[in-house]
Amino acid sequence: MEKEEITPSEWQIMEVLWASDEPLTSSEVYKRMQGSVDMSQRMVRVLMNRLNSKDILGYTVDEHDSRVYHYYVQKPKDECVKEKSRRFVDNYFSGSGTNAMTALLQSFVLTDEQIKELEEILESSKERRNESPDKEW
Repeated sequence: MEKEEITPSEWQIMEVLWASDEPLTSSEVYKRMQGSVDMSQRMVRVLMNRLNSKDILGYTVDEHDSRVYHYYVQKPKDECVKEKSRRFVDNYFSGSGTNAMTALLQSFVLTDEQIKELEEILESSKERRNESPDKEW
């Protein structure tokens, strides 16, 4: 069964947790989000529980108050971005990474520095392909 995708609201919560060096309570996440998003404290708690059920967040119970949960990241941002990118390519480009990259590259004017960076990424992709030829995007 395919894992549930992170919703945009859940992603906003994850941005706060990915930026933190330590576990946070839902109240702490809510305080850090105030002013940047329109979300109630109750909604933050609900979304954090959903993220926990998706195995993206884990938690420990506070040793002094069993009603307080300290949430920590179980899935790093780069892994979530890869999954989101994969779904995007599957949904909009019939799984063709080449078509997706072509469409994106044709949408922007790139600087020489950006072109050089992309060339390095392509070179790295060639090396990874040679290491495991059965994996394709």
